[in-house]
Amino acid sequence: MGLPPLTRLGDSTWTALVAAGADPPILAVPIGSCEQHGPHLPLDTDTRIAIAVAERMAAADPRVLVAPALGITASGEHQGFPGTLSIGAAVAEQVLVELVRSADWSAGVMLINGHGGNAGAVRDAVALLRSEGRNVLSWWPRIQGGDAHAGHTETSLLLAIAPDVVRLDDAVPGNTAPLGDLLAAMTAGGMAAVSANGVLGDPSGASRSEGLGLLDALVADALEQLRSWLA
Repeated sequence: MGLPPLTRLGDSTWTALVAAGADPPILAVPIGSCEQHGPHLPLDTDTRIAIAVAERMAAADPRVLVAPALGITASGEHQGFPGTLSIGAAVAEQVLVELVRSADWSAGVMLINGHGGNAGAVRDAVALLRSEGRNVLSWWPRIQGGDAHAGHTETSLLLAIAPDVVRLDDAVPGNTAPLGDLLAAMTAGGMAAVSANGVLGDPSGASRSEGLGLLDALVADALEQLRSWLA
């Protein structure tokens, strides 16, 4: 009996990637962060979400192979909280450029970004890579609604993905003002300037069932963007 189809690059071998008749895969790269997510969610929340989306994409589309995640990226706005690690936007951009350049053996690279603070680095990296003729796509959810950071939305998603790491007894509301009203203060003083507990939103009432629905919507959106890109 042969081995089941591979969905993770780390489980493969270089010979399997060039096996006779095998088409080069689309490499999905989960991009997360290591940053505070309030008193109730783990530091790698964004990474877990990006991996969950990428792995479910691979389960739905055999062309997709999931790369190891990038778990320390651009999180400078959270450096007022212990546990946060950041390499800055400029370094994150260069890491993404070199990573995608190294994957020329693939049919293309899809960057699955789970952290809003990476948006500029991802955008600029993709622009440079495309100018070099490389086949690369960045994904960020197009789904509207939800709160901004460690609130109802992310708490529900983590309850669906890894409920054992969610400390619901410690889940309390943070700053619930619209994100647009907070951006100036955040730019000047980071997250700590607008939320003492690191939460933007209210995790109250978050549920696994809602998280599963949100995750399904994220994966469907990512698959739609993938298939449009490859059409």
